[in-house]
Amino acid sequence: MDFNEDKISKTQVKKNMNALQDIGMRLTEFANDTLLKAGLPEHIVKAAADYRKITSNGALKRQAQYIGRLMREASDDEVAQIKNYLSIVDGNNAAHNAQMKRIEQWRDKLLAEDNNLTLYLNTYPNADANVLRTLIRNARREVEANKPPKSARALFQQIKADMQNPTESEDTNAIS
Repeated sequence: MDFNEDKISKTQVKKNMNALQDIGMRLTEFANDTLLKAGLPEHIVKAAADYRKITSNGALKRQAQYIGRLMREASDDEVAQIKNYLSIVDGNNAAHNAQMKRIEQWRDKLLAEDNNLTLYLNTYPNADANVLRTLIRNARREVEANKPPKSARALFQQIKADMQNPTESEDTNAIS
């Protein structure tokens, strides 16, 4: 890399490299399944898993440098995907937070009044009404009995699935 052509100082290049390494090191905090579900590159997930297995300090440092190298070699799309995943985990993703807020609002509306189920089914016509009625009824009973909100959580997940797959919701509800 010729630093004179790009007009980027050597210090800035090192800062960028360290920033990518830091992003890669954040991935070592998560389980492999979680990272793979997020659609992150397998070679970076494997390097993060290897890092968690290492106990020697010198080897940890070498593995951290290796993760940094993989991050530098990753495409811009992969790096953007990793940054997006970390922002969602940190709660800094405004679109994700707004989506979760809408789901919570729908859940609260559905638990508050029966009329809101009709409104919900008009908004999401492929939603399974029977599953929703059962979850709502069970969630209300749990509140009355001061039990943990198991059905309310299941209702949240059902609403989330309906919002994410509005055309496929009938198929996913039939399977589960």
